Amino acid sequence: MFKYCVSVLLLTACCVLPGKAQYTGNLDLIPRPSQITAGTGYFHLNGQGLIFPGKDFRQATQLLKEMGSFPATGKNRSPIIFRQANAATIPHPDGYRIRITPAAVTIDARSNAGAINAALTIVQLSWLQPDRSLLPCADIADQPRFHYRGVHLDVSRNFFPASYIKRFIDLMALYRMNTFHWHLTDGAGWRLEIKKYPALTRQAAWRNTANWKEWWKSDRHYSQEGAPNAYGGYYTQQEAKDIVAYAAARGITVIPEIEMPGHSEEVLAMYPSLSCSGIPYKNSEFCLGNDSTFYFLQDVLDEVMTIFPSRYIHIGGDEASTKAWKQCPKCQQRIRTEQLKDEKELQSYAIRRMEKFLISRHRKLLGWDEILEGGLAPEATVMSWRGESGGIAAAKAGHDVVMTPGAYCYFDSYQADPVTQPEAIGGYLPLEKVYSYEPVPRELDATAAKHVLGAQANIWTEYIPNSYHLEYMTYPRVMALSEVVWSDTLHKKWEDFHQRIQSHYRLLQRLNVNYYRPSYAVSIHPEINTTQHETAITFTSEQYRPQIRYTTDGSTPTPQSMLYNGRFTVKGSAVITAAIFRDTALQDKPAVLAVDDHRALGKKVIYNRPYNEKYAAQREATLVNGYRGSLTYGDGQWQGFLGDMDVTVDLEKMTDLQRLSINFMQLTGPGVYIPASVEIQLSDDGQVFRTVQTISNDVPVTLSTLAFKDFKFDLHQQKARYVRIIAKNGQRGFMFTDEIIIY
Repeated sequence: MFKYCVSVLLLTACCVLPGKAQYTGNLDLIPRPSQITAGTGYFHLNGQGLIFPGKDFRQATQLLKEMGSFPATGKNRSPIIFRQANAATIPHPDGYRIRITPAAVTIDARSNAGAINAALTIVQLSWLQPDRSLLPCADIADQPRFHYRGVHLDVSRNFFPASYIKRFIDLMALYRMNTFHWHLTDGAGWRLEIKKYPALTRQAAWRNTANWKEWWKSDRHYSQEGAPNAYGGYYTQQEAKDIVAYAAARGITVIPEIEMPGHSEEVLAMYPSLSCSGIPYKNSEFCLGNDSTFYFLQDVLDEVMTIFPSRYIHIGGDEASTKAWKQCPKCQQRIRTEQLKDEKELQSYAIRRMEKFLISRHRKLLGWDEILEGGLAPEATVMSWRGESGGIAAAKAGHDVVMTPGAYCYFDSYQADPVTQPEAIGGYLPLEKVYSYEPVPRELDATAAKHVLGAQANIWTEYIPNSYHLEYMTYPRVMALSEVVWSDTLHKKWEDFHQRIQSHYRLLQRLNVNYYRPSYAVSIHPEINTTQHETAITFTSEQYRPQIRYTTDGSTPTPQSMLYNGRFTVKGSAVITAAIFRDTALQDKPAVLAVDDHRALGKKVIYNRPYNEKYAAQREATLVNGYRGSLTYGDGQWQGFLGDMDVTVDLEKMTDLQRLSINFMQLTGPGVYIPASVEIQLSDDGQVFRTVQTISNDVPVTLSTLAFKDFKFDLHQQKARYVRIIAKNGQRGFMFTDEIIIY
């Protein structure tokens, strides 16, 4: 039996009107509920209805009133009723069931979180309707797959006012994301009032130019609050407390991040005695041999914990350089005193020391996956961002993990061809790839898998200067991740999600969200018969999977255009330069094949100089596996080289050659460059080689946006068994290539 709470939201209901008996409305909810059955008719909402809150689900009823903004129409009143359920009827503690009839809306929930989830479903459902006063009748049963469903926002590189943070939280809540990871401190600015250390907000929160990129390339100095042209800002403790309470009312936990021991330039500029050199503007890392460092950090976290009641406190722990520690007498003495092996263990010592402090305050430490290096603190939780390997290692060791790998969860990456998009830090993460993510790696057994708490979107704001741009990078991608972390895998299907998301573009418009909408406009090559319903694509090798690219703006596709991953037909043998593909789920797309008769496919590649192990891609198979890379070097198809690249392809027999093509990427921000030149040598025996052609790079290193260069060689009338490719690294960074194509 259900125990009725007093929580009742009185709204207006009408009988089913003549001519509308079959009204079903829009049920395209995101994330997809576990079960949803359409009914007949509608419940008539009236925002002038009265609320009589009960003690159990008062928060949920208040949330309906605040976020619903229901139309004020109608005179009659019928209720939305919250009922207390038990485990037998609602198995998951955060689950719920909604029954919508013309007479009433009944919500059954076990917990406050479940009631809030149900309320948010009602709010989203109302925004989806053409007429918001008509809620379609339905029966909905739902529960989350993961407890941790996070969105991270960096407010250091660019500051967003407290009023906007509340809007950001509202949108998160609408899609059932329940954790707001607030990146409050970093070298570009300190954003939280700390009363014991006022210089952190009087000066370290302000810089002398608004543009992060310009500031980063300059002397990186800080300004003063109130100074002319000072850019920045901070949240007072009261503002932060208000945001925490605002989020909690929407079922969202706010986790603060205070960076340590690296990414701390702004602190050390104000308090240089906490650095290894003692000189302002010289170090980025705290001195870990200095006890004053730990006293400072404990003072800061004591004030942080008075604001944030979250179980977790995030301490960063990422990308710390060991250079200053190696040269610092205090740090070296700490290594000897604590019997540590090296500087990595020195960082681990600092993390463990901070964990003991947090545990003494009944909190838990959360950090990026670098905290694994040198030994993981006993009760720490790992946030795995450098791929999944850190998360896998931590889960196997019995530690909780939040998965946030850059290839799937970094929303500061491009979501379409960079030529068509505002400048971003790099990478390529389209909506479909976000949706394809599975947070539990295959390498984990059932026991270790239980340590995966969920997943999180990370939004770093180096290239996101305002809220308008922020929403463009966040939506609709966060909606795809919301379904990844909420919905069960049984019903997870891209085609279904793609259909439902079309309804949400109108919802976002109604809420004045500046979203990005993937376009599938058709660009037709003149030589293609546009009346064909299907084009059979034919290749000589069954191993080869063509890389087909398409445009979205009516232009001719190029090798830099977006990849098409839909279905196509493969038969016989042919060379095709362009074709139209038909896919009912993804709509018609134009396509250009990246390669045709690929003679190096599957052949042996001899590495005269090794590839970099961090970017091994598919190892020895990478450069001749038939796969072209996408717009990011982290996709597993781009192979990385530090220093020169020198490889030899064995074609197995003397072969008449026509052409050779090899593509390189440039993205100067993270240090990725096109080679200064590429040289082709040929040999009959693999011992004696002759140089046949060298091509120099003409893409300037000053070009900061993502760029590619396809080095194309004319080998007509040449014959050889062995083909050697030497790419000269003109910079100190990485070179990335994806495929050696020989015709």
